[in-house]
Amino acid sequence: MIKKVVKMTTITILAFVGFLVIAYILFTNFYPSFGGKISKERHVIYVQSEQFRDGKFNNTRPVPKDLSFTETLKLAYTFFTTKVPNGRPKQNLDVKKLDSTRVANYSNKARMVWFGHSSFLLQMEHKNILIDPMFGKVAAPHPLLGANRFNTEFPLEVDKLPQIDAVIFSHDHYDHLDYETVLKIKDKTGHFFVPLGVGAHLEAWGVPKTKITELDWWQETTFGDLTFACTPAQHFSGRSFNNAQSTLWCSWVIQSKTENIYFSGDSGYAPHFKEIGDKYGPFDLALMECGQYNNMWADIHMMPEETAQAGLDVKAKKIMPIHWGGFKLALHDWTDPIKRVQAKANELNLMLITPEIGEDIRVSDLDNPYTNWWEGK
Repeated sequence: MIKKVVKMTTITILAFVGFLVIAYILFTNFYPSFGGKISKERHVIYVQSEQFRDGKFNNTRPVPKDLSFTETLKLAYTFFTTKVPNGRPKQNLDVKKLDSTRVANYSNKARMVWFGHSSFLLQMEHKNILIDPMFGKVAAPHPLLGANRFNTEFPLEVDKLPQIDAVIFSHDHYDHLDYETVLKIKDKTGHFFVPLGVGAHLEAWGVPKTKITELDWWQETTFGDLTFACTPAQHFSGRSFNNAQSTLWCSWVIQSKTENIYFSGDSGYAPHFKEIGDKYGPFDLALMECGQYNNMWADIHMMPEETAQAGLDVKAKKIMPIHWGGFKLALHDWTDPIKRVQAKANELNLMLITPEIGEDIRVSDLDNPYTNWWEGK
């Protein structure tokens, strides 16, 4: 009798595990937010990249470490069971609103507007450019699989955005490349610039191939009077367990005749920052990743002190910390990134700006009219 019960219990467990595996396979293969797959034709192109080895993209250094299934489960368990005091603001963050008519008719010196996390509207040389536009509610493939973002409103709602001349993406993670956002902006966007492989997701979501330019590290392209350079980052990619490192990740340099901007994307601290500074610096403004870090994944996300040092490495006249103030994707106090990077920037005598979501950022102005708006929130 006991053997029969044990046998039935084992069969039940195996059946449940089998059900979960089948459900996961069906979910990842047919739910559209997971994106496209890299075809054999694309692989033929990508093998020419110095970053593409052993069937996947790689960092210059051998990081991040490939986790075993057990290590992955342990990491997930730690993340979801650890209580984080002040992990989120007490209330939804306030947002400075933009006037849609003024945005559409803007023609002054280059400016940026932060939409939270790593998303920006850049208006430069009479062009409207979105950088890592992520206007979704959660940084996950489905609303039930993630926590809500810190701001429920945006400086300008997506449907009120002007015609977008170009969109730039740094990599394919959910807090940067969002399915619903792409659906909302693709018909009002002239062109998409992405690192190698990310175009497969856009094509799967209905963006014509003719509107996508994929670049490898150190490749450049022109867009009107602007130059876009795809530059290195130390990170990783993947939108499901079975397609890790199938697309490339990067940072970006955006240059006009008079302004020079650096966007770090997501990255751990590494020598590439100095290489970029030597080749493309100095920068009027560097938008530097600062948030969602932990010692368990220090190779792929910088600590705030490293963010400040990386700002010096790229030869930035001023830096703005990004990748914070949007989502809870790590185990730190939500204001820990800004407080620590601010302290280190002061120590290094590096100018750091801290605009609120929706506040004007004048790219080339060397002033700092911003406040410690996060205090008490």
